Amino acid sequence: MTIAFPAPARGCAAALRALPEAVVALASALLTLACAQWLAPGPGSAVLAVVLSLSLARSRLDRDRRGRLEAAIALPAVGLAATGVGLLLRDLPWLGAAAFTAGVALSVWLRQFGEQARRASRLIALPFVTVLTVPHLSGAQRGPLPAILVPVAVALLALAWVSALDALGRRLRLLPAIVQPAHRTPARAVPDRTRTSATTRMALQMAAALACAFAVGHACFGPHWPWVVLTAFIVHSGNRGRWEVAYKSLQRLGGAAIGTLAAAVLAPLAGTHGSGSAASILVAVFLGTWLRPLNYAWWALFVTVALALLQDYAGLPATAEMGLRLAAILAGAAIGVAVAWLVLPVRSTDVLRRRLADALAALGEALDPATAPHDTTAFMHALDAVDALAPAFRTARTLGRRPRWRLPADWIDALAACRAPAVALIDRGATPGAVRRAVGAARQALREPERLLPALEALRGALEAADAPSTSPLRESSAG
Repeated sequence: MTIAFPAPARGCAAALRALPEAVVALASALLTLACAQWLAPGPGSAVLAVVLSLSLARSRLDRDRRGRLEAAIALPAVGLAATGVGLLLRDLPWLGAAAFTAGVALSVWLRQFGEQARRASRLIALPFVTVLTVPHLSGAQRGPLPAILVPVAVALLALAWVSALDALGRRLRLLPAIVQPAHRTPARAVPDRTRTSATTRMALQMAAALACAFAVGHACFGPHWPWVVLTAFIVHSGNRGRWEVAYKSLQRLGGAAIGTLAAAVLAPLAGTHGSGSAASILVAVFLGTWLRPLNYAWWALFVTVALALLQDYAGLPATAEMGLRLAAILAGAAIGVAVAWLVLPVRSTDVLRRRLADALAALGEALDPATAPHDTTAFMHALDAVDALAPAFRTARTLGRRPRWRLPADWIDALAACRAPAVALIDRGATPGAVRRAVGAARQALREPERLLPALEALRGALEAADAPSTSPLRESSAG
């Protein structure tokens, strides 16, 4: 299966846009790391500081006053709970596995109850995931804080530094201003009263995947069980249907495989201690953070390199066991795909059709003569949600000639071609009747997949025809 990467020009533009946020995220991680090492010296607090800082920088939980307040209140409590789960995983593995699975599945299930519940779900999931990435190191706790308070302190430090540097970056106009969409419809499958909701099915899938991953990890991989569980969690996080899970599994596996080879080459050159190893780790973290918006495979590649070098730095034989680690990642990816296909499956095309419906509804509202002022925010946001599904479907399109594999990617491409003329019309405040009729026809065609592509192409033609008069005077003047 081919993994779709952005076109070169579009990829370069996306990389340039992502660079300032990557710099800010890395700066936040370094400052949190420095403070954490002062409070609780050691590799455990160092990894926790970096993981939490980078995760918070991506989560956008602190982008407004309410979000910062919610995170400041909830993170310490959830951090303590996650610490307790981590201790259970160390001392009572099966009880810890049950608690971890229940906590993560709960965070997924909450997403169906509105924006506030989605924010709570992200706050719950974040500390639990760090349990899988922070090693349980033995030995006496150093520093002024008791060991149980270290995760709480590091979480608050990460939140403070991420919030401060993000605000500074936006004040200096290094980062774009935050635009809150006027309306956001959660992605869910086409309603069917005879079936369990898509979000509930995804929560049950997450629980099943984690349960299988814990069982296989402990039975087959010994101390490397976290790699199986982490991979199963990653491929099901942000689950948008079966194809999305399969696509993310390939990204995870491909990136980790290349990262394994790169770590085996870099580890002897960087050395196990000193500035060379530390610099290599930081470079890998920065590159992974920067390139992640382009394709998740980049993050999988560089985080594999960083974690391998970090384990070498801590004196653990990481590079000698990279093959076993890769096998654990393969097992986790296989579990994730199997669960997505066999346990209450969510069809990716249903998720896509729901998002197409949201985009067409937003376009219809923006072109409604009774709506004033006309605003592109909701339409652009809905288009971005559709575009997020494009890589998996475009990869599926390369697999064969069956219409059910090719059509979804064609729908996405047809709607993407409507972006420029639609935005031009909305910005002008135009509300052509022919365009509004074409939008209505496309919305009706969502119920009949074989009619949807012609309807979207007709919508594109109507939009371009309506936008043509605005450009024809320029053409005439240039001709004259």
